[in-house]
Amino acid sequence: MVNRIPLPGSDRTVVQGSKVVGQCNPSERIEVFVMLRRHQQAQFDALMSRIEAGDPNVKPFTREALAKDYGTDPADVTKIKAFAAAHGLTVVREDPAARTVVLGGTIAQFQDAFSVKLEHYEHHTAGQFRGRTGTISVPDDLHGVVQAVLGLDDRPQARPHFRIRPPFSPASGHQTSFTPLQLASLYQFPQGDGSGQCVGIIELGGGYNTSDLKSYFSSLGVASPTVKSVCVDQGKNEPSGNPNGPDGEVTLDIEIVGAIVPAATITVYFTQNSDAGFIDAVSCAVHDTTNKPSVISISWGGPESNWTSQSLNAFNSVLQSAATLGVTVCVASGDSGSSDGVSGGDQVDFPASSPYVLACGGTNLAASGTAITHEVVWNDGAQSGAGGGGVSRSFPVPVWQKGLSATATGSGKKALSGRGVPDVAGDASPLTGYSVLIDGSQTVVGGTSAVAPLWAALVARINAAKGQPAGFINPKLYKTPASCNDITQGNNSSFAAAAGWDACTGLGSPNGQKVAAAL
Repeated sequence: MVNRIPLPGSDRTVVQGSKVVGQCNPSERIEVFVMLRRHQQAQFDALMSRIEAGDPNVKPFTREALAKDYGTDPADVTKIKAFAAAHGLTVVREDPAARTVVLGGTIAQFQDAFSVKLEHYEHHTAGQFRGRTGTISVPDDLHGVVQAVLGLDDRPQARPHFRIRPPFSPASGHQTSFTPLQLASLYQFPQGDGSGQCVGIIELGGGYNTSDLKSYFSSLGVASPTVKSVCVDQGKNEPSGNPNGPDGEVTLDIEIVGAIVPAATITVYFTQNSDAGFIDAVSCAVHDTTNKPSVISISWGGPESNWTSQSLNAFNSVLQSAATLGVTVCVASGDSGSSDGVSGGDQVDFPASSPYVLACGGTNLAASGTAITHEVVWNDGAQSGAGGGGVSRSFPVPVWQKGLSATATGSGKKALSGRGVPDVAGDASPLTGYSVLIDGSQTVVGGTSAVAPLWAALVARINAAKGQPAGFINPKLYKTPASCNDITQGNNSSFAAAAGWDACTGLGSPNGQKVAAAL
C-alpha cells in the first residue's frame, strides 16, 4: 500500500451558495497542471531578498540562465512521469524552466491518482463548474516535490476589472473621456513608441477583432502594432460579439497599450478562467523564449479569500521568476472598492496583492488643455464602481512598504499589518474614461483594468529608451514617491486618500518623466 500525504494548501471548501448537481463522467478527459519545486530554493530566496531590497548590483537573468540555475531538477520530472505512468496518465507537455508538467487523463484516473472526488456544482453567479472538497493527496516520494496540483477543479477564478460607462444621467455629473494618447500626454509620459519591446497581456476569455484594432489605431493616427495571440491550455482568441463581456477587457487592454507603444509587439495569452489556466498563462508569458515580453499586463483577479494557499504560492513563485528575469508585471487592483465585492469585511484582490507585482488603483481625473486640473480617488458609488485597495491578509508587509500606514475613512492612520494595495494609480472612472472601439462600437470604458495597461505602456516606453528592462520597479518607486502625483482626496469606502502612500491610490498617478528618471 502506497503511503499518501495531503498536499499542503490544497484544501477546498464548498463555495458559498453552490450545490452539487451531479457526478462527473468518469471517462471524461481533462488536463491537470502540476508545479514542481524549484532547484536550489535557498539560493533563489537569497537572490529574491536582494531584488526586493532594490539592490542595484542584481542584473536580470536570461531565461536560459534562470532555467539552468532555478528550474526544476530533472530527477523530479522523472518522478512525476513515473507517477503519471503508474496511473495511466499522459504527459501533455513539460517545461523544466517553468517547473510545470501538464498531465492528461480521465476523471476516474485523476480521482484515483490524487485521492479526490470530483463533482458538478451549480452557483448562481459562477454557473456550472467541476469542483472538489477536502485536500489533494500525493504519494510519499512526491512529498515536497509537488508544490501545486491545479485544474482538477475548474471553477471560475477571476473577473475582468473594467466598467463600461452607463448612459448619461444628470446625477452622474460631469462626463468626459480621453484617448490613451491624451492620458499619456497629461501624465507626461516620456516620448517613444516602444520599439524593440514586447508587452504580454493575459486574458481569461473573450477576444479581439483585427478590424476593430485597425480602425481604432487609424482613427488615432498611429501605426497598427503587431498583435499576436498565444493559446494556453484550451484558451483562444474567441470574440463573443458582446462588448460588455470579456471582449471589452481584451480589446481595451490591446488598444491602450497599442496606442501608446505602437512599435512594440503585443502578445496576448488566452487561457481558461480557472486558477490552473490563469497561473499557466502567466507562467507561459514569463518563460516565453520566443516573444520575450519585458512587461506583462493583467486586468483580471479575484478576492484573496477565493484562492487556495497552493494557488497563491504557485502564482507567487511564477511572479518571483518574472522579477528575476527583469519582467515588470502590472496588475489591476479591482473595481469594487475596499470590499472587493465580498460581503462581510474588506478584501484585497489577487494577484494585485502579490508583493511581486505593481498593483494599479484608480482615480477620477479632470483636465483642461494639456494639464490635469483635479484628480481624486475613483469612487462612483457601490453600483458604479470604486478603486480596489486595502491591506492583504495573505502576504506580510514587503520591505519597501515598511513603516507605512493605511488611513481608514474617519478613524485615522494604522500601521500596515500586511502588503498594502495598490502601489500606484491612474484614471479609472468610467465618467472620465477611455474612448475605445469594441466589437464595432465606439464606447467609453473605465476600471482599474485600464490602469494596468497604461502603466505597462509607460514601462515599455522607458525600457525602449534605456535599451534594458526596468524589471521589478516597486523598490525604486517607493524610494522616490515624488515621481507620482500624490492623490489626497476621496475614499474607496473603508480607506481614505492621504498625503503619501494610501490604500486607495498608492503613491499616486504617474508623472512619466519623473518615473523614467526614478527607474
